[in-house]
Amino acid sequence: MSVDLAGNVERIAQFDHPSGLGFMPDGSLLVSVMHERRIYRIHTAGTEIHADLTDIAREMTNDMVVDDEGRAYIDTDLRNVVLVEPDGRSRLVAEGMSGPNGLAITPDGETLIVNETRGEAIRAFSIQQDGSLGTPRLFADLPGTFPDGLCLDEEGAAWIGSPPLDAEHYGDGQFLRVLEGGEITDRIPTPGRWAIAPMLGGPDRKTLFLTTSSVENVKVLKETGKAEDGRIETVRVDVPGAGLP
Repeated sequence: MSVDLAGNVERIAQFDHPSGLGFMPDGSLLVSVMHERRIYRIHTAGTEIHADLTDIAREMTNDMVVDDEGRAYIDTDLRNVVLVEPDGRSRLVAEGMSGPNGLAITPDGETLIVNETRGEAIRAFSIQQDGSLGTPRLFADLPGTFPDGLCLDEEGAAWIGSPPLDAEHYGDGQFLRVLEGGEITDRIPTPGRWAIAPMLGGPDRKTLFLTTSSVENVKVLKETGKAEDGRIETVRVDVPGAGLP
C-alpha cells in the first residue's frame, strides 16, 4: 500500500508477508515476499515474478534496496545478501553475516550499508563495478541494540530501528541516529511499541517515517503470524535523507 503525508492509504497489491521494497529505474516497484522467497515486480499493467530465489534463499527473503541501475540487494536467511540483476538473475554477494536486516546505498552509489541485527552492529561493503561486494568493514559497533531497518542522511549518519534486544522479553523500542564510528546523536523512544524501520522522505526528505507495532501485537504476530496493530508515525528532523532507498 502507499500512504501520503496526510495519512491517506491506497492498496497497491496484496501478498502474504511482503517485506523489502524498491523502485526500478522505470518506476516499477519490486517487492520481496518473505516466505515465498520471490521478488515480484509491480507495473501499471500488472504484477509478475521478477526473480525466483527459492534455490538461493533456503528460508526467507527480507529487506531490499535497489540501486540506480535496477540491481537489487536482498538480505536472506538471516545470514546472506543476494544480488538480483535487472534481468532477474541472482547470486550470493555476502555470506555468513550475523542477521543482516536493513540495507541502504550511499549517495555516490559506491557503498552498501547493512545492519547486523544479531551482531549488534552496522557493516559497510564497497560495491564493485559488477555489483559484487568487497570485504565488509565496521560502520558502527552498537552493543545492547538490535538494529532493524535502515536509512541514511546527508551527513552520512544512519537511522535505525532498535527493538528490545531480547525478543523473548518484550519491552520498549527506540529509533537511533548513528554516526560512522558508533556515536549515537539522537534517540526517539517508542514506549510500549516495537521500533521496526525508519525512512526519511517527504518533499524535502526531512520527514522521518517510523514503522512501529505494539509490544502486545508482536507477541500475537509471533504466535499466530497475523499482525493487526502496525503504524507509520512521523517526526521532523534537521538533516535530510540521502542515498537509497
